[in-house]
Amino acid sequence: MVETIVNDSPDSTLTANANAVVAETSPKRLLLAASGTGGHVFPAIAVAEQLSEGQADYRIEWLGVPDRLETQLVPDRYPLHTVTAEGFQKRGLDSLRVAFKLIASIWQVRRLLQVGRFQGVFTTGGYIAAPAVLAARSLGLPVILHESNALPGKVTRFLGPWCSAVALGFEAAAAYLPRTKTVCTGTPVRSQFQATVPVALPDLEIPAEAPLIVVVGGSQGAVGVNRLVRQCAPAWFDMGIWIVHLTGENDPDAKTLQHPQYIVLPFYDHMAGLLQRADLAISRSGAGTLTELAMTHTPSILIPYPFAAEDHQTYNATVFSQAGAATLFQQADLTPEVLQAEVLRLLGSKGPHRHPSDELKQMAQQAASLAVPHSAEQLAKLVRQWL
Repeated sequence: MVETIVNDSPDSTLTANANAVVAETSPKRLLLAASGTGGHVFPAIAVAEQLSEGQADYRIEWLGVPDRLETQLVPDRYPLHTVTAEGFQKRGLDSLRVAFKLIASIWQVRRLLQVGRFQGVFTTGGYIAAPAVLAARSLGLPVILHESNALPGKVTRFLGPWCSAVALGFEAAAAYLPRTKTVCTGTPVRSQFQATVPVALPDLEIPAEAPLIVVVGGSQGAVGVNRLVRQCAPAWFDMGIWIVHLTGENDPDAKTLQHPQYIVLPFYDHMAGLLQRADLAISRSGAGTLTELAMTHTPSILIPYPFAAEDHQTYNATVFSQAGAATLFQQADLTPEVLQAEVLRLLGSKGPHRHPSDELKQMAQQAASLAVPHSAEQLAKLVRQWL
């Protein structure tokens, strides 16, 4: 039993009050667990920035995995701790090895939380979330988990009921979490996507009246989509359409197509301005990319990555398709002829000028209806409610 002894003298009362003020105003210590792809790391950074700006009322440290994206992005911003963790899509002896690693990582994180005197955990899901959630809850600490996909990942489905609250990128995800306290906050995006004034693109010399397609493969690129687009492109060029093609860095054929109306880049930093300018996007359907399309009101043709875990990109794309914000094609069923015709139908191009169809305008309005502005602020507010 722990006893607290208080001296009733005036001096000791002043000291006790001063200590209470210091304790009340000192930054709260938050462990942020986010690892792997940009879909996990970038939303976490956006929330961390919200919590640490201004009054700086949170002291944030990061939990990640060696050799993943966070090791490149986080150390210059926040102290980074790493544990060895793996996904659960293993079989046989490999599944036992993963289980032992999970147990070891839970104890490592538990020790980190105790020694660092952390007061709670925020995580964006994925396999790093499992040891973070279990370790924190074993110590009675609050946990906020953000799930960006319309089909929650396995970790979210299994451990959601253990969390203080699960924030959702898509309202549709709540149906898969019946025993979990959920709130729809959207998915945080980079600050450039909060701007309401169109951003100029001085480094891309695209005529102001030219119809523009932007092809987005996501953070890993999309070789299959890239190949389809290059096969269709000549017919689009003939109709005056321009293409900005973001191929990623893993496409061996990225430089094989050359044309005055074709701009090929591995990535582009000013994505908000580019998507605002686009008449149509052709894209994978990762949650982060769809959030950006919604924020910029960009109509899209969505081609889900066919090997995504549990086909979750199809679930994401279905939300946009059912809302009328996008048309959805499975890559296995999509031929160059079909994609070529769908683009020309939507753009309604009759020459080198923009003539978007009524359907395309309606798609833009529906994309806008799916946007959740200020998602990072909403998530930061949720963290403050619990911590």
